[in-house]
Amino acid sequence: MREHLTLTTSLIAPASAQSSDEPIYYQDPDGKPVYSLTPRKAADGRAFRAVPASADLNFDDDAPQMPPPPPVSTTRKIKFYRNPMGLADTSPVPKKDSMGMDYIPVYEGDDSDDGAVKLSPGKIQRSGVKSEPAMRRQLRAVIRAPGVIQLDERRVSVIAMRSESFVQSVADVTTGSRVRKGQPLMQIYSSAISSAAADYVSTIGSRATSSVPQFGRGSRQRLINLDVPEAAIAAMDKTGVAPVTIEWQAPRDGVVLERSAIEGMRAQPGDVLFRIADISKLWATIEIAERDLGALAPGQMVMVHARAFPGRSFHGEVKLIYPQLNKEARTARVRIELDNPDLTLLPEMYVDAEIDTGGAAPVLAVPDSAVLDSGSKQVVFVDKGDGRYEPRAVKLGQRGSGAVEIRDGLAEGESVVISANFLIDAESNLNAALKTFSAEGAQP
Repeated sequence: MREHLTLTTSLIAPASAQSSDEPIYYQDPDGKPVYSLTPRKAADGRAFRAVPASADLNFDDDAPQMPPPPPVSTTRKIKFYRNPMGLADTSPVPKKDSMGMDYIPVYEGDDSDDGAVKLSPGKIQRSGVKSEPAMRRQLRAVIRAPGVIQLDERRVSVIAMRSESFVQSVADVTTGSRVRKGQPLMQIYSSAISSAAADYVSTIGSRATSSVPQFGRGSRQRLINLDVPEAAIAAMDKTGVAPVTIEWQAPRDGVVLERSAIEGMRAQPGDVLFRIADISKLWATIEIAERDLGALAPGQMVMVHARAFPGRSFHGEVKLIYPQLNKEARTARVRIELDNPDLTLLPEMYVDAEIDTGGAAPVLAVPDSAVLDSGSKQVVFVDKGDGRYEPRAVKLGQRGSGAVEIRDGLAEGESVVISANFLIDAESNLNAALKTFSAEGAQP
């Protein structure tokens, strides 16, 4: 504090005694608020700038720390004075507002008619305005949605009787057991099957008809119509004996989802005794928001994360987009086919899916923060240099990776404002209002 008072006293007291061309102090060559009463050098070896007594002493942060402007700049004509608080109030002559603050002069050329906004270096620095050139980049858009694991409908088998039958015995298979194709499940007695089997055996064993294949076709077809397993029919061909009971086997590899067969029970035609599903391939049915449907297509790769197995991912593919929308939730169902070789995934599990919808070709894009979107119009501010920023209407495309595609209105390499553009937009609106008021004031 003492050093500051000494510097201020030294700057003011000798000013009346020295000529206007002699330096009264020295300032940092970059205009920083660093001063010295004697000649000195900066850290990079450059000499401090000498400031004569005739220089305008201004320590306001708004004023850039630059050398005195050339005389030609002082001849600019003042068009009007605007309110220092940014209100839409102008005056043709100098005046003060209600708080005693001087109105700010607006010179010719400061408000160009091309719509550009001009900011002082101090305001740009305080506002944190940053620019970045528009460039081509690959946008990666990921759609995330929850879903549920479901059985593949094509991999479910049901064992049901086609005639009145009795369950003689049931193998040691319960709900949840894993079975292999051809594994015995139960022994069945059916009078209709026994009658058809006896007819078939007598036909193929008769001397008169055994040499004529056509005679055995009808009786064999009766066994097939009764859904007798092929293995049982082959045994009759080999032994020539009609069995009393028929062994029913598992039609596929899978998991027993349902077992209704009980030893000694009577089964009516159509009664389901076993239901077996192959879960080596499953479906994940996910709910996609309506706004994301346009980015989806069959064949896209999907990454699925099961909530039961944190850190593990399952790869799948979009197979079907259901042609119906949930009118309450505004979502559509999407079917994803997943491989489940180790049978880790189970039906009804909750999962989270990530669908990569980004294109492989790079497109012209800018950061999301560069676009001011009013709903009906999208605008970016193009950095024209020297503190001038031009509003430019653009047409947008796809989004992703924190950027948005520019389809029209901007050329590759043009710099756009990516930070504090809302402040520039406010300044632009203020300038437009001031122009309107000044034009109205100029009318007779």
